[in-house]
Amino acid sequence: MVPTSFYIFLAALLFTIGAVAVLFRRNTLVIYMAVELMLNAANLAFVAFARQFEALDGQLFVFFVMTVAAAEVAVGLALIVTIFRTKHSVDIDAMHELKG
Repeated sequence: MVPTSFYIFLAALLFTIGAVAVLFRRNTLVIYMAVELMLNAANLAFVAFARQFEALDGQLFVFFVMTVAAAEVAVGLALIVTIFRTKHSVDIDAMHELKG
């Protein structure tokens, strides 16, 4: 049986990778995937603690996070496609022209 600390370490590592990618990348799609990676890291931590404490609360919360992530995918990709159609780029530096 794998200890919970291994899962928590992996979740922290994945969350850190996602946070660094959000801070230092300029491509909107890469930033979007990094946010999804951070959500998956949180889900892994919830499931690990739910298994450790033998409670279903963490697993139930994972379903809510997955629902929010699915809605984020639908809205986020629609926004990215719309921006790409108008600006012909998904570069963050090109987005500053969207200001009023």
